[in-house]
Amino acid sequence: MGGHKEEEFCENYLVLKPEEASCFDLVRILCSINELERRDFYNSGSVAAADDQSFGHRWIVFISVLLQKIFLYLKTPMAVVGSAMEVLLNFPPANGGYRRLLFNLLTGRVVAPDSSSATFTSMVGNLDKRWELNTSIRNQTSKYIESTAMMASKLSYENKSFIQSVVTDHWQMEFLEFYHFWNDYEEMYTTYATMFRDKTTNPNLIVVAFRGTAPFDSDAWRTDIDISWYEFQDIGKIHGGFMKALGLQKSTGWPKQISETNSDRKSFAYYTLREKLKTLIQENEHAKFILTGHSLGGALAILFAGILAIHEEEALLKRLEGVYTFGQPRVGNEQFGEYMKEKMRLYDVKYFRYVYCNDMVPRLPYDDKNFLFKHFGPCLYFNSCYKGQVLEEEPNKNYFSLLHVVPKMLNAVYELIRGFILPWRKGLEYKEGWFMRLFRVTALVIPGLTDHFPVDYVNVTRLGELPPSIYSDGPHQNLKQD
Repeated sequence: MGGHKEEEFCENYLVLKPEEASCFDLVRILCSINELERRDFYNSGSVAAADDQSFGHRWIVFISVLLQKIFLYLKTPMAVVGSAMEVLLNFPPANGGYRRLLFNLLTGRVVAPDSSSATFTSMVGNLDKRWELNTSIRNQTSKYIESTAMMASKLSYENKSFIQSVVTDHWQMEFLEFYHFWNDYEEMYTTYATMFRDKTTNPNLIVVAFRGTAPFDSDAWRTDIDISWYEFQDIGKIHGGFMKALGLQKSTGWPKQISETNSDRKSFAYYTLREKLKTLIQENEHAKFILTGHSLGGALAILFAGILAIHEEEALLKRLEGVYTFGQPRVGNEQFGEYMKEKMRLYDVKYFRYVYCNDMVPRLPYDDKNFLFKHFGPCLYFNSCYKGQVLEEEPNKNYFSLLHVVPKMLNAVYELIRGFILPWRKGLEYKEGWFMRLFRVTALVIPGLTDHFPVDYVNVTRLGELPPSIYSDGPHQNLKQD
């Protein structure tokens, strides 16, 4: 159905290849129920189902391919604009501040920012410049782990030198490694992760943080909107783009081991991190580790735990303290969700999925009869006052409901005003810079845009409150209906 079989490891799958789709192809699939199976960009190994040719299904394919093609065309312009903005934002710190920069401009001694230096911050870092851990949260508590996980998720957007400096000099922890991983399908390095160890906790806590979707990273945005999936027997259907970023092999899928010949000595996220964790845990029999990430990074964190379960990595799963995700998109279908809930109960792995207010990313891909993607496990939901609830699903689960447009816009107005009030009420660490306030204004037109940024998730872990029992029992046992 549509093209030829390429996924030898999987009988049932849907793979979209937007680079092979023409504008004429996109128009035709909307006009005819028989066009999908004739298009090379639509590659499926499944037996045609009744709704595979429905207009709803074809419309979803149309939107996903169209958006991916747009991001393909915008890849270079986005990279140039993003790089230019980051360089401009880093001129003041590279020159010792705005006053010193002005002096250097007048004297012709301007220092150009070095993107690999320990002072260079990403777009995300410029939106929220807090790098210190919250000292008001006691060590050894669950809230401390939650806060550290979010700060690690935010830190993962930075370069190696910056991360190492923050981890060692500010957090007084042991920096272990900064990774850049190969994507077998994209044939390029697309996935980032960082690893460090907190020796102040007992037992020691190893943190693995996956980088999320950077604002001007076209490839990462394409991964987020790709609706490709693969079905694994007795496990379920899993998002193809996220699995590819994690280390899915073209010909063999998820073998428990990959040979150096097959991998061409490339470094894949899942396999590299798994072996590193095994080594660290063997060195310290009491050590625990957590997986965390924001946005796309959250999807990679929970899928990493999923592949460990598929491979029956019992030793690692027993040492997995928890999975902490922030603004995570949906990663699989309902069957995969049930599989994961069973495995997490079996190995006593806690799953904390944080959603802030109108963040659009956790509400994607769309969850209706034409979409197979669904969240699993309860949602730790926080409103714009940082008041938390444990819900079955985030309110307005599909984001685009017309009934919520006006409330979302009013909430965006409140968030803009709150940025001026919060520092007065809670302290200067909650003061937002001009760059973040600029984005707050844009959210008046696109409500929910800024709700995905790490700044509010950092505030959630510091100011938000949830029932204490979820930290001791895990959120699975404290589900409250919306």
